[in-house]
Amino acid sequence: MSTIAGKLLRIDLTTGTHREEDIPRSHFAQFLSARGLGVKYLYDELAPGIEPLSPENKLVLGIGILGGTRLQGFSKWSVVTKSPMTGTLVRSFVGGNFGVWMKSAGYDQIIIEGMAASPTYLTLDAEGVHHLDAADLTGLDPRETQQRLKARHGVRTEAACIGLAGEKQVRYAVITAGERTASRGGVGTVMGSKNLKAIAIQPGKRKPMAHEPARFDELARQQIAMLRTNPRRKALNTLGTPYITTVLMEKGILPVRNFREGSIDGIAAITGDEFLKVKEAPAGCYGCMTRCGGMRTVASGPYRGTQIDGPEYESVFALGPLLGIADRQFIIDANAVCDFYGIDTISAGVSVAFAVELFERGVIGMQDTGGLALCWGDRLGAMALLEQIGRREGLGELLGQGVKRAAEVLGGAARDCAVHIKGLEIPGYEPRAVKGYGLSMATSNIGGNHMYGRPRDELAGKVDPLTEVGKGASIAGNQKAQAVEDSLIACTFGNSGLTLEDYAGFLVAATGIAELGSVDELTRIGERIVCLERCFNVREGFGRKDDTLPKRMLTEPLEKAGPASGQTVADLDTLLDEYYQALGYTPDGVPSPDRLAELGLGALG
Repeated sequence: MSTIAGKLLRIDLTTGTHREEDIPRSHFAQFLSARGLGVKYLYDELAPGIEPLSPENKLVLGIGILGGTRLQGFSKWSVVTKSPMTGTLVRSFVGGNFGVWMKSAGYDQIIIEGMAASPTYLTLDAEGVHHLDAADLTGLDPRETQQRLKARHGVRTEAACIGLAGEKQVRYAVITAGERTASRGGVGTVMGSKNLKAIAIQPGKRKPMAHEPARFDELARQQIAMLRTNPRRKALNTLGTPYITTVLMEKGILPVRNFREGSIDGIAAITGDEFLKVKEAPAGCYGCMTRCGGMRTVASGPYRGTQIDGPEYESVFALGPLLGIADRQFIIDANAVCDFYGIDTISAGVSVAFAVELFERGVIGMQDTGGLALCWGDRLGAMALLEQIGRREGLGELLGQGVKRAAEVLGGAARDCAVHIKGLEIPGYEPRAVKGYGLSMATSNIGGNHMYGRPRDELAGKVDPLTEVGKGASIAGNQKAQAVEDSLIACTFGNSGLTLEDYAGFLVAATGIAELGSVDELTRIGERIVCLERCFNVREGFGRKDDTLPKRMLTEPLEKAGPASGQTVADLDTLLDEYYQALGYTPDGVPSPDRLAELGLGALG
C-alpha cells in the first residue's frame, strides 16, 4: 500500500488520444512528486528552443505524494511548463479540490501535449477521457465556466479552466480551479495556446492508503493537534495573509509606487483587521483546517454583488500600495476583475504601475492611454487598464505582454521602469530591504518569485536583512528546502510549524520508501530538483547574466522605507559568487560536472 498512485495520464490534444503510463518508483525516490516530477518530465521530453506557445510545449499537472490524506496542507496541485513570460521553466501551484480528484481518479500526474484544432474541453470520468466541443464556453469567465460544467456533468465535477485572457493569449493568464488560481508565469496562456478551455474531473474511487496506516494516522493526529494551537495558523485562519501588509511596511519591505518607495499614507485602511471587517465567510482548500481565505462582496465591475475568495497579500500589494492606493474596497473589486478575466494579480498590478510611472515621466501620453490621465492613487485609471489588459485592447494589448516586452517595444527610459527578473514581474517583497530575498529572486530559475527560497531568518529579524555578504549558502539551503516543500506541495499556510524531519516521517509512513526518511536525503533531492531546473535554463541559454535584479534595485536608493531607506543592492556579484560556490556551480552559474555526478545527474554533464 502507498499514497502514491504510480500512474500518469498523457493526453494528446492534436490526435484526440490518451494513454496511461507507469511512473517508475525510482522517480519518486529521486524527485518526490509535483514540482520535482514536473521538471523531470519536462526536461526529458521538451526539445530545447521550442516556443512556449507552440503545440510542442507541454503542461504537466501534478499532486503531491501526501495529497488527499488526513494530513493538513498537502492537497494543492502544481502546473509545470515552459513559461511564455520568461522562456524558462515555470511551476505554479493552486488549491481547491481538483488535485485530490485527480489522485482519486488514479493519477499522480497528467501531461497535456499538442493543440486542439478548435476550442475544446476535456472530461475525465470512470469511462475515460473525452474531448468535447468548448464553443459554448468560449469567452466565459472561470466562475461561469465551472458552473456550466457542474450543471452539465454533475455537481461533484471539479474543473481547471481559463478565462478570456487565456483565450486571447495575455502572457500572464492564470488557470482557475474553484476560487483559487495557478497564477504565475503564464500557465493559463499555455493552456489557451492549446485551444483548451477546461479540464473537468469526476471524483474517482481510489483513496490514498498509507504504507503504515497506524503510524501515518498517529502522525496526522499529532500534526492536527499542533496546528490547533499554532499562533501563525490561528492568525491566518482569522486574518488571512493581508495581516502581513503592515508588518512588511514597518520593515521597509512593502513595495510602493512601482518599487520606488517603502511606505504609503493611509495604510490603516488596508490592514488585516480592516479586511476582516468585511470577511463574510471563511474559505480554503480540500480538508484544510487553516482556511486562510475569506469571501468578500464585490462592489463594482463584472462581479458586482457577488463574493470572491480574496484578496491575499500579493493582491493587496499589487493592486494597492504599488499603485499608490490604500482603498480596501478598490483592492477587492480590482481582484475580482483579475479573477473575471483570469490574469495574475501580481503581473497585472506591476504592469499598471509601470504604465503610471511612464505617464508620469512623459514616456507615454494620453494618445497611448486612450485619454486616461494616469497618476498614483487613480482608481478609475487603474481599473480601466485592468479591463483593457483582460480584453487585450488599447494599452492593455501592450501591458498584457508583461513589462519586459512592453519596455522593449517602448525603449529608452521605459527599461528603467520595468521591474522584472528574467521577464517575470517581482512580487511584494522589496529586494533592497531584504538582501537575501534579492539574491533568491535573482537566482530563481523561474524568474521573479517570492516562494523559490524565502530568507526566513532575515524576515524574522534573526539575521541583518541589509547585509550583503555571507548569504549565499543560506539562500542555497532555503531553495533546496523549498524545492522539497514544493514537490510535496506543502502549503506554507496550511502546515505551519513543520520541519524536514516531520516530512521525512510522513513520507516513510506513507510510502515505505526508506531513503525518504533521511533529512540529508530530502535535502539532496531538493538540490537535485533545483539543479535540474538550472540545467533546463542553461540549455535554453540562461546563465549568470540573467541572475540579476532590475536596474532600479541596483542603482536607485529606496525611499520612504524606514530602516531600509537609502538602500540599494550594491554587491550582487559577491552574493552570486557565494551562492554558486555553495551549489557547486561554475562562476558563470552552470552546474559543474562533479556536482551533477554527485546528484545522480551525471548524464547531463
